[in-house]
Amino acid sequence: MTNLILFINSFLSYLLLFAFTAVLVVVACVAGAKWRKSTDARQGGAAEKTDLPGAEDMKQGNTK
Repeated sequence: MTNLILFINSFLSYLLLFAFTAVLVVVACVAGAKWRKSTDARQGGAAEKTDLPGAEDMKQGNTK
């Protein structure tokens, strides 16, 4: 019985660590997206322009 209690304690400890890490990743992604949008807005949308071939076709929805 002692081994089971120790296993459950360890399992819950790692589960809590995983949940904390997952929340931290989600917060970082949301903050990064907001930061990127504010940077793009401040620069006048210059980041939307690209020199990739076929970029205009992708904007119009024409895919090959």
